[in-house]
Amino acid sequence: MTLAPFACLPDASRGRLYPEGMSSFRSPFQRDRDRIIHASAFRRLKHKTQVFVEHEGDYYRTRLTHSIEVAQVARTIAGVLGLNTDLAEAIALAHDLGHTPFGHTGEDAMERLMAPYGGFDHNAQALRIVTKLERHYADFDGLNLTWETLEGIAKHNGPVTGPHADEKHHGPLPYALAEVNEAWDLELSTHASAEAQVAAIADDVAYSHHDLHDGLRSGLFDENDLMALPVTGPAFEEVDRLHPGLDRMRRRHEALRRVFGRMVEDVIAVAQNRLASAQPKSVEEIRHMGTTIIRFSKPLYQELKVVRAFLFHRMYRAPSVMEVRARVTRVVDELFPMFMADPGLLPAEWQADVAAARDEIGLARVIADYVAGMTDRFAIQEHARLTGQPPLVGAP
Repeated sequence: MTLAPFACLPDASRGRLYPEGMSSFRSPFQRDRDRIIHASAFRRLKHKTQVFVEHEGDYYRTRLTHSIEVAQVARTIAGVLGLNTDLAEAIALAHDLGHTPFGHTGEDAMERLMAPYGGFDHNAQALRIVTKLERHYADFDGLNLTWETLEGIAKHNGPVTGPHADEKHHGPLPYALAEVNEAWDLELSTHASAEAQVAAIADDVAYSHHDLHDGLRSGLFDENDLMALPVTGPAFEEVDRLHPGLDRMRRRHEALRRVFGRMVEDVIAVAQNRLASAQPKSVEEIRHMGTTIIRFSKPLYQELKVVRAFLFHRMYRAPSVMEVRARVTRVVDELFPMFMADPGLLPAEWQADVAAARDEIGLARVIADYVAGMTDRFAIQEHARLTGQPPLVGAP
């Protein structure tokens, strides 16, 4: 496939921090993707929360299935736009590697616990994983990914420093991001490649779609609720017009696949128009445009805000979900200080890191690495074992 002039070209990659010979049958970005798929942290995503904790049902998305869905959307959009699909896929697969157990609930707890020790951010933690914590190769720690993939993990949601950074990034950089950036400048004040921007919008598409699916399955809302909303309402109306009397599950699927399709088609149309207008000649021009090139149209963005507000109140903050959030927050809140007080509780393979910690900050960062790497089930089991209490979540 011929790539657009503003795509990231494998032959023009800035390479790897630790030089390696080229593969005889894979491009650098294909190699990155494969290393991410084979990483321990990637496998652990299968038991990490997206919205619902594992014990609540086998059909709900996990961080792993979410990441796979994001990668599928990213490949599709990148391919249509003439971008490097391998790089977009690699960034999409890696974007949630740094998530804690229990999804954003666990991250909120970890951010609070790590505030005195340099902060915590799941994107920064993903970089720490792929540059330091995966320890399988003889010649280096981490996965030794290309600069372009690391840039995409760091900046897929936009610049992290400088005038174009989101307000949430104002203040000191999370230490994990600062360490990686000091070793290899990721140009944090610029936008990322178009491939990374595609991975970011694919994340929005995927969760907006599958959270509707999971919310319906959970019974927190029903199809009648969605018929009153923009985007979802017209989708159900179209299905009812074309397939009257369709059974409930097929009707649900047909409507939500239309929602999914509308989001993808909108992103592609907007990107094509913006690219045709800007006529970027290189990936560097994409990075220095001062704005994202891959986004939803304003009308659809506004409609999706209504849908997301609905999901926030009816799903993410539903009483039953909040009850579980409180319990899993307690798991993280109690595990972290236990390990700080007695680092000997960490497994033997972590004791070298404990010994290398020069102060309390260093120790806290080792413990954050350990706790953040836990799966939901392991965190629940370890909390029960170390406290002598019954499991706070799920069946004993």
